Amino acid sequence: MKSETVVVTSWSELLTGRNLLRSVALTGGVALHAINVHIVTTILPSVVRDIGGLAYYAWNITLFVVASIVGSALTSKLLDQLGPRRAYLLGLGVFTLGSILCATALSMPWMLAGRSVQGLGGGLLAALGYALIPVLFEQRLWSRAVALESGMWGVATLLGPAVGGLFAAGGAWRLAFWCLLPVALLQAVIVAGQLNGKPSQGDTAASGPVRIPLLKIALLALSVLLVALAGQVEDIAGKLLGVAAGLAAGGLVAWLDQRPGVALLPTGAYQLSTAMGKVFACVCLLMIGSMTEIFVPYFLQTLHGYAPLQAGYMTAAMAGGWSLASLLSSARSGKDADRMVHIGPLIMTLSLVALAALLPGDVDVDVGAEGLWLALALGGVGLGIGLGWPHLLTRVLKSARRGEENLASAGITTVQLYAMAIGAALAGLTVNAAGLTEPGGIDGARHAAYALFACFAVAPALAIVLARRVARDR
Repeated sequence: MKSETVVVTSWSELLTGRNLLRSVALTGGVALHAINVHIVTTILPSVVRDIGGLAYYAWNITLFVVASIVGSALTSKLLDQLGPRRAYLLGLGVFTLGSILCATALSMPWMLAGRSVQGLGGGLLAALGYALIPVLFEQRLWSRAVALESGMWGVATLLGPAVGGLFAAGGAWRLAFWCLLPVALLQAVIVAGQLNGKPSQGDTAASGPVRIPLLKIALLALSVLLVALAGQVEDIAGKLLGVAAGLAAGGLVAWLDQRPGVALLPTGAYQLSTAMGKVFACVCLLMIGSMTEIFVPYFLQTLHGYAPLQAGYMTAAMAGGWSLASLLSSARSGKDADRMVHIGPLIMTLSLVALAALLPGDVDVDVGAEGLWLALALGGVGLGIGLGWPHLLTRVLKSARRGEENLASAGITTVQLYAMAIGAALAGLTVNAAGLTEPGGIDGARHAAYALFACFAVAPALAIVLARRVARDR
C-alpha cells in the first residue's frame, strides 16, 4: 500500500531568491492593472469637471473592460507566437501608450481612446499573470502564486484611491496617469531579466496552433457597445432598441458557442437547467449590481461634499468588503458554504436599497453618523459578493465536464468581464435617463443616484432565487 506524500510549502519559497523576482515579474502587471482601475474611479469626477463629457462618464469603465476582454482572449495566441517575455513587454507597452493618451487627453473622446488602449494592455497583463504561473513555478507553489496575484487587488484597494485622491485634490489628475509610467518601466526591466523569450513549441506541436474565437469576441464587444450607445439616445424607443440589439448580439454569441467550433464557455454554461448555467447567471447578476461603484465617487463629491481622497476610500469599501468576506468564507464547506451563497445576494440587495436612500440625501441622518452608514452600506455591497464568491467559482470548476476544466477556468474571467461591461453600460444608461446630464446639477445627481441604486438592487434580488437552486444542485 502506497502512502500519500503531503507537500508542505511556505511563502518564503515564493518570496526569496530567484522566485522573488519571478513573483514580482508576474504580480507587477496585475498590480499595475488593478491600481489603475481604482485610480481612475477616484479621479473621474475631476476629469469630467476639467474636460467635460459627463454623459460619457461610464464609458471610461465600459470601454476599458471591453478592451480587457479582447486583451485577455489574445493571451494564449501571443504566448504561442511571441513567448512569455515579448508577450509581457507588448502588454506593458500597450498599457503605457494608453496611459500617455489618458494623461494628455483634452476631450472625452480622446480620454476614451486612451482608456480603450489601456484596457487592451491591462487585460493582457492580468491574463498573463495567471497563464505564466505554471511556466515559472513548480506545481506545489501554484496555489501560493495564485493567492499572491489575487492579493494585488487588495493592495490596489489601498493604493489606488490614495494616488488618485491626492492628485485630484491638488487639481493635477493627469499626474495620476503619468506616475504609472516609471512603474511600468521598472516592471519591464524585471520582466526582461526573468521571463523566457522563446515561444513554447511542445504544446503547439501536440495540439496544433492556438485558435481564438474572434467572431464571438467581436460580438461580445458589439453587444456591450450597443447597450452603451443606448444611453446616449434621447427618446425611450431608441434606448429600448439599443438595449434589445445589444442583448440580441449577446444571444447570438450564446447560440454560436453551442455549435461546433472553438468555444468561449464550457458545456451547459448557457442553460439555467444546468448547475454551470445557474452559477454563471448568478455571477453575472452579482457583477452587474457591483457596477454601481462607478458613480459613487461622483455622488459623494456632488451631493455630500466629500473630497476626492475621502470619496475614493469610501468607494474602496466595496472592494474591501469583497476581499474580507472572501477570506472569511473560503474555509466554509457543505451546508455552511450553501448558507454563504444564500446570504450574500440578500446582503447585497439590502445594501443597494440602503444606498438608494442614503446617497440622494433624502433621508434625515445625523451628519456625524452619515459617513458611517454610507461606509457600512458600501461595504455591504462588496460583502454580499464576497461571501458566496469562492464557493460559486469552485462550483464552476466542479461542474465542468472532463476535459473542459481549463475552458471553465477561462470562462470565469470572460463571464465576469462581460457582466462588468454590460453593468457599466446599463449604469450609464440609467443615470443619463434619470437626469444626470439633463437637467443636471444637484437635482439631476440626486434623481440619478436614486434610480441607479434602486434599479440595480433588482440584479442581486434575482440572484437570491438562483442561489437557492445552486445549493440544491450541490
